[in-house]
Amino acid sequence: MKATSTLGRRSPTLCGIALLGITFGFAAAATPDDSGGLFSRPTALPYQREYPAIPYTQMPVDNAIARLQARIDRGEVKLVYREPRGYLDSILAALGIDPSSQALVYSKTSLQTGEISAATPRAIYFNDDTYVAWVQHGDLELAAMDSKLGQVFYTLSNQPAQTVRFDRKTSDCLGCHDTYELAGGGVPRFLLMSTYVNTQGEPLSHEGQILTFQETPLKYRWGGWYVTGQSGDQVHLGNILVHSAKEMAHLDQVRRGNLATLDALFDTKPYRTDKSDIVALLVLQHQHDVQNLITRVNFEVRTALAKAGRGPIPEKTRVRLEGYMDGLVSVMFLVDATRFTSPISGNSGFTRWFQSRGPRDPMGRSLRDLDLKTRLFKYPLSYLVYSRAFDALPEYAKNYLYARFENILTGRSEADPAAGKLPEGFDPVVLDAYIDQDAKTGVPQLSDGERKAILEILRATKPDFARYLAGHRGA
Repeated sequence: MKATSTLGRRSPTLCGIALLGITFGFAAAATPDDSGGLFSRPTALPYQREYPAIPYTQMPVDNAIARLQARIDRGEVKLVYREPRGYLDSILAALGIDPSSQALVYSKTSLQTGEISAATPRAIYFNDDTYVAWVQHGDLELAAMDSKLGQVFYTLSNQPAQTVRFDRKTSDCLGCHDTYELAGGGVPRFLLMSTYVNTQGEPLSHEGQILTFQETPLKYRWGGWYVTGQSGDQVHLGNILVHSAKEMAHLDQVRRGNLATLDALFDTKPYRTDKSDIVALLVLQHQHDVQNLITRVNFEVRTALAKAGRGPIPEKTRVRLEGYMDGLVSVMFLVDATRFTSPISGNSGFTRWFQSRGPRDPMGRSLRDLDLKTRLFKYPLSYLVYSRAFDALPEYAKNYLYARFENILTGRSEADPAAGKLPEGFDPVVLDAYIDQDAKTGVPQLSDGERKAILEILRATKPDFARYLAGHRGA
């Protein structure tokens, strides 16, 4: 399998960590500082030196898992342990995560490698900002977007206990969940991988694994994952069950697509559903791409503002920040996202649940409306504009992002050949592997009708943006 981009994005070493083929399981052994529970003080990280404005090693205060722990401690919530999934069902209910979001991965991309295979895949459930992974007979793995700290990681022993505590993980996870693998200059991230594996979940070759992004063609996605739903004549790498690399020489003969359920492939009874919905997988990819860049912008802008104090940000730094922010804009507008050649549909209930979560404008339109005919979203601007992490970005960043939104949605960016391009003299080396210097700084190709609809939806459903428009035009 060939890497799909010209982005210079590199695949991390598989050190047993993929959260889920997302990678977020946990690498190597935990350090003593990583094992003390939610309120433990983790091992020193490069972030403390390079991003002093981001207190990453302190207790996260604004993510769903930290809030759930506080509710448990106050006695407002009691998690219930029930076989065969232990605390899983109770946690999903407490976090507002629907079981229809279930995505199943059978590559051994977790520390719990002994429990994962094609017969016993790992299950991942998610909403807009929180992820829960369950392995049969194993611990729960959780991750969340903290509005101040970005991606944070936890585990929970999935055994009956008098006191339930989520253990925060840092250095053991960030060895891979960092854009530079903690070599310096990186920030936390989520990962999604596509891997050639056998039925035991073991990689068939070290070359057969890539990080995927929303522009990755479907034919390269979901190796080591189960996929249900309809994709027409579009092929992918999901559901491939082989014993050796030799069988992959006849790829078309081992492909399995357009499956309604997974009952014929393994025993699905222990799981919440018998599906691994293709629409949920597509949304999951988009969500990770946006969240990773929100974290990059947050870390970089807060650090630059802290260094500048009350003075202006130096020109070189300002140009660098604009490169990061332009990258986020392009991902949020789904620039170069994969187009579909056949309609896509799922049957887990995820599509209905996802679209029901609003908000909607007076005409009933929502940024959550899915297209699924030629692209993922009907109105291609990310619903994560409503997220806590986006809202918590510094005003400096949001003003820049909103200005870019306005220019794009009024068509002014197309009139300006420089709009959406890297500024003159910008050194693209400063963008890490999560920002594509070519694809991720382009101008969205939107029709006049699409621009008008997105602008109206955003103005009606995002008060912060509406206030920006009013103040900007008044000025």
